[in-house]
Amino acid sequence: MLGIRIHGRGGQGAVVASKILAKAYFLEGLYVQSFPAFGMERRGAPVAAYIRVDERPTLARGEIVSPDVSIVLDPKLLELVDVTKGLTRDAVLVLNLPGRDEVPEFDGVASLAVVDAVKIALAHGLGSPLAPIVNTVILGAYVKAVQNLPLSLDNLTQAIQESFPGKKEENSAAAWEAYNQVRVLKGNLWQK
Repeated sequence: MLGIRIHGRGGQGAVVASKILAKAYFLEGLYVQSFPAFGMERRGAPVAAYIRVDERPTLARGEIVSPDVSIVLDPKLLELVDVTKGLTRDAVLVLNLPGRDEVPEFDGVASLAVVDAVKIALAHGLGSPLAPIVNTVILGAYVKAVQNLPLSLDNLTQAIQESFPGKKEENSAAAWEAYNQVRVLKGNLWQK
């Protein structure tokens, strides 16, 4: 089973991203669950969304306490939330890191994938400079970074296309661009 946790702020699309990712894995022929974890938070408060993916049905329910992947939509959350909490030993961290070449260090992370999702989102007209929408962008980076249960970019694109009433092409193109621009650090080496 692959456990995925998405960190974002209310209104950034973490829950939508979890549904798109679950749909993409479903299109791969896998069993999925997708669910959010938040209470009475207002827009801007930290939220989390979870996805379980497996080759067979799972009866597990509830929060994923030991995820294999952590996706971070807003890098400012690194100051507020421990995005590595409970990660498995071979965990992958996918991080939106706009406008910075310097990459933070994380203990217990086997692979770190970074992408300037803000720049890509704005280039494709997703959101505004004050509120860029990076959820589909970061999913493109995810596809390149996570290899233990591969997901095709074509299935992600189809899930994006089926999930939005508007800006389908822009969201899809942004995911493809993130896939091509993401930098993945495994151990001490950057991978292409």
